Amino acid sequence: MPSRRILLSSVALCSGLGLVGCTAAPTPTASGSTDSTALVLAVPSEPANVHPLAGYGTHGSAQVFDGLLEHQADSALRTALAAEMPTPSADGKSWTVKLRGDVRFHDGSAFDGKDVVATYQALLNPEFGSPLRDRYSMITGVTDVTPPPTTTTATTAPPTSSSRVAPPPRTVPVGSTVRFDLSQPYAPFLDLLVLGIVPSETLSTPGPFTGLKSVGTGPYQLESWQHGTSMTLRANTSYYLGAPSVARVTVDFVPDDDARVQRIRDGKLDSAALPPAQAQAFEQSDVFQVLRQRSAAVRAIGMPTDNPVTADPAIRLSLNYAVNRRAMIDGPLAGHGTEAFTPLSPVLAEFYEPTAKFSHDVPTAKSFLDTGGWVAGSNGIRTKNGVAAQFVLAYPVGDNVARDLATAFAADADAVGVKVQTRAGTPNAGEASVVGAGDPFDPDLALYPLLRGSDSKITSSLDAARSMSDPAQRVAEYRKMQRTYIEAPSMVALVGLEHTYVLRRNWTGYQAVVDADSQDATWGAWWNLSRWQPR
Repeated sequence: MPSRRILLSSVALCSGLGLVGCTAAPTPTASGSTDSTALVLAVPSEPANVHPLAGYGTHGSAQVFDGLLEHQADSALRTALAAEMPTPSADGKSWTVKLRGDVRFHDGSAFDGKDVVATYQALLNPEFGSPLRDRYSMITGVTDVTPPPTTTTATTAPPTSSSRVAPPPRTVPVGSTVRFDLSQPYAPFLDLLVLGIVPSETLSTPGPFTGLKSVGTGPYQLESWQHGTSMTLRANTSYYLGAPSVARVTVDFVPDDDARVQRIRDGKLDSAALPPAQAQAFEQSDVFQVLRQRSAAVRAIGMPTDNPVTADPAIRLSLNYAVNRRAMIDGPLAGHGTEAFTPLSPVLAEFYEPTAKFSHDVPTAKSFLDTGGWVAGSNGIRTKNGVAAQFVLAYPVGDNVARDLATAFAADADAVGVKVQTRAGTPNAGEASVVGAGDPFDPDLALYPLLRGSDSKITSSLDAARSMSDPAQRVAEYRKMQRTYIEAPSMVALVGLEHTYVLRRNWTGYQAVVDADSQDATWGAWWNLSRWQPR
């Protein structure tokens, strides 16, 4: 491996000569390859199953699977398995999609409309038990309506392009055509069409996902999976858009933040998701670069309704005023984050209501508790009708950010007479927890399952907004919903996260995106990994 002195000299030479794009020489990768055709990355959590119907790759970019559409770096949609962008009916209750006719699955079988129909029918079939079923509940039918064979000219940029300027149109052979029928118009429906498609033959018998094969059309194939440790992907050399240059990708599952840092230092990783404070240690590295991405992720304290303390409206409202969100950003997030007052992230700027916020106001927080009947005790803990204002707050093991946010929240709650005991682990019944939410594409996708039923006015706004076709009306409805939320919050939103990653300087092609709630091997820093090139 080149010495640090040599690498520093190379960087200094690049700077002195003013060479655009000049970087230090590539270093041997974690896999030992010298041509950078193999990459080892680490993520905090392991998927339950590598299958789209099990929830894998919800936002697209699942590497093993392609959807009908895919998101671009700017979150806009473009075609993938679809030959053209879908066309809606006049009433917005059906969408017609023409499919590519030049695609094959990893097992060699041809992709067509039967596979799309089978995938979505299995998704909606309760016998398969897909966790995404409610997310797609507006679909009432999926039908193959294939006309006679023809060809069409695509007008969107092909996925192989890294330019923001679309190249000339290309001819795409059209195969089947499918139609989606909906129970009502659904504004973000196209965002749902990133769902990975699998061969119809693999869905002939309903059953648990553990028995389903991970066969898709994507740029990578699942080669092996050591549960609890890692999985390995290998390039699909027959991929319809060309085989990836990074031929092998190993994804290590490392829940502990400190352990991921140590693996990087030990040369066992080429890339990893890290908390902002720990990523700072690599800011001056000649071997690694720190990547910072905006995120729709909001961290909040989930307040269960089956606990007499956390279910009390006065407790919830008080703690929203008691927490010092700015201090949490400066501390646990090392300055990389935003204050959050509702579960809707400010990265969805057009939907975000800037007036819907809580001030950090301890006297006001105490007054809500006084008015709500929570009496200050001699031990500093308030009580109401013999019930002490105390509860347990759980956070994920190995998650340093969640741990530090929980600790800071407990200190702020203590200042107003609410005792919070923090612990690492899965929450038990009645225990509060550090929870995450957020979707970078449309507010409905995260807020509807999270807030529906929490308040009748909020539910009414959520139901109305999802079926509106007028963008201005949707914006107004979501902004009204946020103003309603802060009057009677169902949780304590704390901060919006900025996601950070480290990446060995051996590849080009990285493009920043607005992250989803989690940092996994699909949407995120590695979303377009199949298009990366070794330096």
